[in-house]
Amino acid sequence: MSKVNKIKSSKGEQTFDVLNIVLMIVVCFVTLYPIWYTVVLSFNDGTDALKGGIFWFPREFTLDNYKAVFRNRGIITAYTITIARTFIGTFINVFFTAMVAYAFSKKDLIGRKYYIALGTFTMFFGGGLIPLFLLLKSLQLLDTFMVYIIPTMFNFFNLLIFMSFFSTIPASLEESAKMDGANDLVVFLRIVLPLSKPVLATIALFTGVWHWNDYFFGVVYINKSSLQPIQTYLYKIVAEAGSSRMAISNPVGVSKSNVTSNSIKYATMVVTTLPIVLVYPFLQKYFVKGVMLGAVKG
Repeated sequence: MSKVNKIKSSKGEQTFDVLNIVLMIVVCFVTLYPIWYTVVLSFNDGTDALKGGIFWFPREFTLDNYKAVFRNRGIITAYTITIARTFIGTFINVFFTAMVAYAFSKKDLIGRKYYIALGTFTMFFGGGLIPLFLLLKSLQLLDTFMVYIIPTMFNFFNLLIFMSFFSTIPASLEESAKMDGANDLVVFLRIVLPLSKPVLATIALFTGVWHWNDYFFGVVYINKSSLQPIQTYLYKIVAEAGSSRMAISNPVGVSKSNVTSNSIKYATMVVTTLPIVLVYPFLQKYFVKGVMLGAVKG
Protein backbone atom coordinates (compact mmCIF):
# COMPACT_ATOMS: atom_id res chain seq x y z
CA MET A 1 0.00 0.00 0.00
CA SER A 2 2.82 2.35 0.80
CA LYS A 3 4.35 1.81 -2.66
CA VAL A 4 1.00 2.50 -4.29
CA ASN A 5 0.62 5.70 -2.26
CA LYS A 6 4.12 6.79 -3.22
CA ILE A 7 3.36 6.17 -6.90
CA LYS A 8 0.12 8.14 -6.63
CA SER A 9 1.83 10.96 -4.76
CA SER A 10 4.66 11.08 -7.30
CA LYS A 11 2.15 11.23 -10.16
CA GLY A 12 0.27 13.97 -8.33
CA GLU A 13 3.47 15.92 -7.81
CA GLN A 14 4.40 15.55 -11.46
CA THR A 15 0.97 16.75 -12.55
CA PHE A 16 1.23 19.69 -10.16
CA ASP A 17 4.68 20.59 -11.50
CA VAL A 18 3.47 20.42 -15.10
CA LEU A 19 0.50 22.66 -14.33
CA ASN A 20 2.78 25.11 -12.53
CA ILE A 21 5.16 25.24 -15.50
CA VAL A 22 2.31 25.78 -17.96
CA LEU A 23 0.81 28.49 -15.77
CA MET A 24 4.15 30.29 -15.42
CA ILE A 25 4.72 30.13 -19.17
CA VAL A 26 1.31 31.72 -19.75
CA VAL A 27 1.97 34.41 -17.14
CA CYS A 28 5.40 35.19 -18.58
CA PHE A 29 3.98 35.39 -22.09
CA VAL A 30 1.13 37.70 -21.06
CA THR A 31 3.62 39.88 -19.17
CA LEU A 32 6.45 40.04 -21.72
CA TYR A 33 4.62 40.02 -25.05
CA PRO A 34 3.25 43.60 -24.76
CA ILE A 35 6.82 44.79 -24.16
CA TRP A 36 8.09 42.81 -27.15
CA TYR A 37 5.22 44.09 -29.31
CA THR A 38 6.09 47.68 -28.40
CA VAL A 39 9.75 47.14 -29.29
CA VAL A 40 8.81 45.53 -32.61
CA LEU A 41 6.57 48.41 -33.65
CA SER A 42 9.17 50.96 -32.57
CA PHE A 43 11.59 49.47 -35.15
CA ASN A 44 8.98 49.17 -37.91
CA ASP A 45 8.15 51.72 -40.58
CA GLY A 46 5.33 53.89 -39.24
CA THR A 47 3.23 53.89 -42.40
CA ASP A 48 3.63 50.15 -42.87
CA ALA A 49 2.63 49.51 -39.23
CA LEU A 50 -0.75 51.15 -39.90
CA LYS A 51 -1.63 48.22 -42.15
CA GLY A 52 -1.52 45.86 -39.14
CA GLY A 53 -0.50 42.22 -39.17
CA ILE A 54 2.76 42.76 -37.24
CA PHE A 55 3.10 40.46 -34.26
CA TRP A 56 6.59 39.05 -33.75
CA PHE A 57 9.19 40.87 -35.87
CA PRO A 58 9.38 44.17 -37.77
CA ARG A 59 8.10 43.87 -41.32
CA GLU A 60 9.98 46.93 -42.61
CA PHE A 61 12.88 47.61 -40.27
CA THR A 62 13.84 51.25 -39.76
CA LEU A 63 15.58 53.51 -37.25
CA ASP A 64 13.72 56.62 -38.37
CA ASN A 65 11.45 56.53 -35.33
CA TYR A 66 14.39 56.67 -32.94
CA LYS A 67 16.11 59.36 -35.03
CA ALA A 68 12.99 61.49 -34.68
CA VAL A 69 12.88 60.83 -30.93
CA PHE A 70 16.49 61.73 -30.21
CA ARG A 71 16.41 64.81 -32.44
CA ASN A 72 13.43 66.12 -30.48
CA ARG A 73 14.72 68.75 -28.04
CA GLY A 74 11.69 68.32 -25.81
CA ILE A 75 12.53 64.68 -25.12
CA ILE A 76 16.19 65.48 -24.37
CA THR A 77 15.11 68.20 -21.94
CA ALA A 78 12.59 65.87 -20.30
CA TYR A 79 15.28 63.21 -19.92
CA THR A 80 17.56 65.73 -18.23
CA ILE A 81 14.82 66.74 -15.78
CA THR A 82 14.08 63.09 -14.97
CA ILE A 83 17.72 62.21 -14.35
CA ALA A 84 18.23 65.33 -12.20
CA ARG A 85 15.11 64.77 -10.07
CA THR A 86 15.90 61.07 -9.67
CA PHE A 87 19.42 61.63 -8.33
CA ILE A 88 18.72 64.76 -6.26
CA GLY A 89 15.33 63.61 -4.97
CA THR A 90 16.62 60.16 -4.04
CA PHE A 91 19.65 61.48 -2.18
CA ILE A 92 17.68 64.05 -0.18
CA ASN A 93 14.85 61.64 0.61
CA VAL A 94 17.18 58.87 1.80
CA PHE A 95 19.35 61.16 3.91
CA PHE A 96 16.49 63.13 5.51
CA THR A 97 14.33 60.05 6.17
CA ALA A 98 17.30 58.17 7.65
CA MET A 99 18.11 61.11 9.93
CA VAL A 100 14.54 61.31 11.23
CA ALA A 101 14.34 57.52 11.59
CA TYR A 102 17.54 57.53 13.66
CA ALA A 103 15.92 59.93 16.11
CA PHE A 104 12.71 57.89 16.17
CA SER A 105 14.67 54.71 16.89
CA LYS A 106 15.61 56.13 20.30
CA LYS A 107 13.04 54.92 22.82
CA ASP A 108 13.79 57.83 25.14
CA LEU A 109 12.71 60.39 22.52
CA ILE A 110 10.07 62.69 24.01
CA GLY A 111 6.71 62.20 22.27
CA ARG A 112 7.99 59.24 20.26
CA LYS A 113 4.76 57.23 20.44
CA TYR A 114 2.69 60.28 19.53
CA TYR A 115 4.81 61.04 16.46
CA ILE A 116 4.75 57.41 15.31
CA ALA A 117 0.96 57.24 15.72
CA LEU A 118 0.58 60.51 13.80
CA GLY A 119 2.83 59.26 11.01
CA THR A 120 1.00 55.95 10.82
CA PHE A 121 -2.28 57.85 10.45
CA THR A 122 -0.91 59.68 7.39
CA MET A 123 -0.15 56.34 5.73
CA PHE A 124 -3.87 55.57 5.54
CA PHE A 125 -5.47 59.00 5.32
CA GLY A 126 -4.41 62.03 3.29
CA GLY A 127 -5.61 65.57 2.84
CA GLY A 128 -6.39 65.11 -0.83
CA LEU A 129 -5.12 66.59 -4.07
CA ILE A 130 -6.71 70.03 -3.83
CA PRO A 131 -5.34 70.92 -0.35
CA LEU A 132 -1.89 69.72 -1.45
CA PHE A 133 -2.10 71.80 -4.61
CA LEU A 134 -3.07 74.89 -2.64
CA LEU A 135 -0.28 74.26 -0.15
CA LEU A 136 2.33 73.97 -2.87
CA LYS A 137 0.93 77.09 -4.50
CA SER A 138 1.20 79.06 -1.25
CA LEU A 139 4.80 77.87 -0.92
CA GLN A 140 5.46 79.06 -4.50
CA LEU A 141 6.63 75.63 -5.58
CA LEU A 142 4.39 75.30 -8.63
CA ASP A 143 6.26 75.42 -11.93
CA THR A 144 9.60 75.03 -10.17
CA PHE A 145 12.05 72.14 -10.09
CA MET A 146 11.84 72.01 -6.29
CA VAL A 147 8.26 70.76 -6.49
CA TYR A 148 9.80 67.37 -7.31
CA ILE A 149 12.15 67.51 -4.31
CA ILE A 150 10.62 69.22 -1.26
CA PRO A 151 7.24 67.37 -1.09
CA THR A 152 9.06 64.03 -1.45
CA MET A 153 11.81 64.64 1.12
CA PHE A 154 10.20 62.35 3.67
CA ASN A 155 8.36 59.04 3.51
CA PHE A 156 6.96 57.46 6.66
CA PHE A 157 6.93 53.92 5.30
CA ASN A 158 10.64 54.24 4.53
CA LEU A 159 11.10 55.57 8.05
CA LEU A 160 9.67 52.36 9.49
CA ILE A 161 12.12 50.32 7.43
CA PHE A 162 15.01 52.46 8.64
CA MET A 163 13.86 52.14 12.25
CA SER A 164 13.70 48.36 11.97
CA PHE A 165 17.26 48.25 10.68
CA PHE A 166 18.65 50.79 13.17
CA SER A 167 17.26 48.73 16.03
CA THR A 168 19.62 45.90 15.04
CA ILE A 169 22.75 48.05 15.49
CA PRO A 170 24.35 47.35 18.90
CA ALA A 171 23.89 50.24 21.30
CA SER A 172 27.40 49.65 22.63
CA LEU A 173 28.86 51.10 19.43
CA GLU A 174 27.08 54.40 19.96
CA GLU A 175 27.87 54.46 23.66
CA SER A 176 31.59 53.95 23.04
CA ALA A 177 31.60 56.71 20.45
CA LYS A 178 29.87 59.13 22.82
CA MET A 179 32.40 58.27 25.53
CA ASP A 180 35.08 59.43 23.08
CA GLY A 181 33.31 62.77 22.72
CA ALA A 182 31.15 62.19 19.63
CA ASN A 183 27.72 63.81 19.52
CA ASP A 184 24.56 62.35 17.95
CA LEU A 185 25.28 63.84 14.51
CA VAL A 186 28.81 62.40 14.43
CA VAL A 187 27.51 59.01 15.54
CA PHE A 188 24.86 59.08 12.82
CA LEU A 189 27.23 60.10 10.04
CA ARG A 190 30.31 58.07 10.96
CA ILE A 191 28.88 54.95 12.60
CA VAL A 192 25.21 54.42 11.78
CA LEU A 193 25.22 55.29 8.08
CA PRO A 194 28.32 53.22 7.17
CA LEU A 195 26.72 50.21 8.88
CA SER A 196 23.41 50.77 7.09
CA LYS A 197 24.47 50.29 3.48
CA PRO A 198 21.95 47.48 2.79
CA VAL A 199 18.95 49.49 3.93
CA LEU A 200 20.29 52.65 2.29
CA ALA A 201 20.53 50.82 -1.02
CA THR A 202 17.03 49.43 -0.57
CA ILE A 203 15.38 52.77 0.17
CA ALA A 204 17.41 54.51 -2.54
CA LEU A 205 16.10 51.94 -4.99
CA PHE A 206 12.49 52.37 -3.86
CA THR A 207 12.72 56.15 -4.13
CA GLY A 208 14.75 56.24 -7.33
CA VAL A 209 12.33 53.98 -9.22
CA TRP A 210 9.40 56.08 -8.02
CA HIS A 211 11.04 59.32 -9.17
CA TRP A 212 11.88 57.81 -12.55
CA ASN A 213 8.38 56.45 -13.17
CA ASP A 214 6.38 59.37 -11.78
CA TYR A 215 4.42 61.43 -14.30
CA PHE A 216 1.70 62.81 -12.00
CA PHE A 217 3.74 65.68 -10.55
CA GLY A 218 4.61 66.91 -14.03
CA VAL A 219 0.97 66.79 -15.12
CA VAL A 220 -0.58 68.51 -12.09
CA TYR A 221 2.07 70.85 -10.70
CA ILE A 222 4.07 71.83 -13.81
CA ASN A 223 2.91 73.89 -16.78
CA LYS A 224 6.32 74.74 -18.22
CA SER A 225 7.33 72.22 -20.84
CA SER A 226 11.00 72.79 -19.94
CA LEU A 227 10.40 71.33 -16.46
CA GLN A 228 8.35 68.28 -17.38
CA PRO A 229 9.96 64.84 -16.81
CA ILE A 230 10.19 62.15 -19.45
CA GLN A 231 7.23 60.19 -18.07
CA THR A 232 4.98 63.24 -18.37
CA TYR A 233 6.26 63.75 -21.91
CA LEU A 234 5.44 60.13 -22.69
CA TYR A 235 2.01 60.54 -21.13
CA LYS A 236 1.26 63.44 -23.44
CA ILE A 237 2.53 61.57 -26.48
CA VAL A 238 0.30 58.60 -25.68
CA ALA A 239 -2.66 60.90 -24.99
CA GLU A 240 -2.18 62.81 -28.23
CA ALA A 241 -1.07 59.89 -30.40
CA GLY A 242 -4.32 59.88 -32.32
CA SER A 243 -4.69 63.64 -32.47
CA SER A 244 -3.71 65.79 -35.43
CA ARG A 245 -2.46 68.42 -32.98
CA MET A 246 0.65 66.38 -32.25
CA ALA A 247 3.69 67.75 -34.03
CA ILE A 248 6.24 65.22 -35.24
CA SER A 249 9.85 66.29 -35.47
CA ASN A 250 11.49 64.95 -38.63
CA PRO A 251 15.27 65.22 -38.59
CA VAL A 252 17.47 65.26 -41.65
CA GLY A 253 17.32 61.95 -43.49
CA VAL A 254 13.94 60.96 -42.03
CA SER A 255 10.97 60.80 -44.35
CA LYS A 256 7.87 62.37 -42.87
CA SER A 257 5.67 59.73 -44.50
CA ASN A 258 7.53 56.99 -42.66
CA VAL A 259 7.18 58.51 -39.19
CA THR A 260 3.74 58.58 -37.63
CA SER A 261 2.42 59.61 -34.24
CA ASN A 262 2.06 55.94 -33.28
CA SER A 263 5.60 55.05 -34.29
CA ILE A 264 6.91 58.01 -32.29
CA LYS A 265 4.81 56.84 -29.34
CA TYR A 266 6.25 53.33 -29.37
CA ALA A 267 9.84 54.53 -29.80
CA THR A 268 9.42 57.00 -26.93
CA MET A 269 7.99 54.27 -24.71
CA VAL A 270 11.04 52.09 -25.33
CA VAL A 271 13.49 54.95 -24.74
CA THR A 272 11.66 55.92 -21.54
CA THR A 273 11.38 52.49 -19.93
CA LEU A 274 14.61 50.88 -21.18
CA PRO A 275 16.96 52.26 -18.47
CA ILE A 276 14.85 51.13 -15.53
CA VAL A 277 14.07 47.77 -17.19
CA LEU A 278 17.78 47.08 -17.61
CA VAL A 279 18.67 48.11 -14.07
CA TYR A 280 15.80 46.50 -12.17
CA PRO A 281 16.74 42.78 -12.62
CA PHE A 282 20.19 43.39 -11.13
CA LEU A 283 18.77 45.26 -8.13
CA GLN A 284 15.64 43.20 -7.48
CA LYS A 285 17.28 41.48 -4.50
CA TYR A 286 17.36 44.85 -2.72
CA PHE A 287 13.60 45.19 -3.19
CA VAL A 288 13.06 41.78 -1.64
CA LYS A 289 15.40 42.62 1.20
CA GLY A 290 13.57 45.89 1.73
CA VAL A 291 10.26 44.09 2.07
CA MET A 292 11.80 41.72 4.61
CA LEU A 293 13.27 44.63 6.56
CA GLY A 294 9.89 46.32 6.62
CA ALA A 295 8.31 43.14 7.95
CA VAL A 296 10.54 43.17 11.03
CA LYS A 297 8.96 45.04 13.86
CA GLY A 298 11.36 47.51 15.49
